Amino acid sequence: MPQPTSRPLRTAAAVGSLVLLPLAAGCGGGEEDDARKAAADVAVTAAPSAGVVAPAKVEVIAGLIGCEAEIRTEADELREGTCHSAKGDYLITTFPEERLKLTWLDAASLYGGTYLVGTRWAVSAKVNLLKEARPRIGGTIQQLRGASS
Repeated sequence: MPQPTSRPLRTAAAVGSLVLLPLAAGCGGGEEDDARKAAADVAVTAAPSAGVVAPAKVEVIAGLIGCEAEIRTEADELREGTCHSAKGDYLITTFPEERLKLTWLDAASLYGGTYLVGTRWAVSAKVNLLKEARPRIGGTIQQLRGASS
C-alpha cells in the first residue's frame, strides 16, 4: 500500500517537471523552436511578454504586482490576501487545487466582476490594474456576469 504522502509528492514532481521542461529544453544549442513548441504544448498561464508563470502563493503574486500582501483568509480551500499599491488595491486568492478555483469562480459569477485568473489563483482589482499586472503574473482577464445581468 502506498504511503499517504506519495501521491502529493508524485503530483508535485510532475508539476515541477512541466514547469522546468521549457527551461531545460531552451538550454540546448539551436533548439529554440523546439523549446517554444514544448512550452506551447504545456497548459500553463504564462505572462504574454515576460514569459513567467506566477506561482499559486499570495505573497509571491503580490510581490510581482508590486505590493505587500496582508493575509485575511487562511483555509484549506483557499488563501486570500489584500495588497495596496500606489495605483490601487488588489484582492489575491490562491487555491491548493485547480478544481477549487473553478468552484470559487462559479460562485463569484453570481456577483460579477473582473478577475485576472491563472493556474490555481485569481486576482481582483480595477480592470486597468489587471491589465498592468498581466504581463508580470500571466493569466487571462475574465469578466464574470452577475445574477442581475
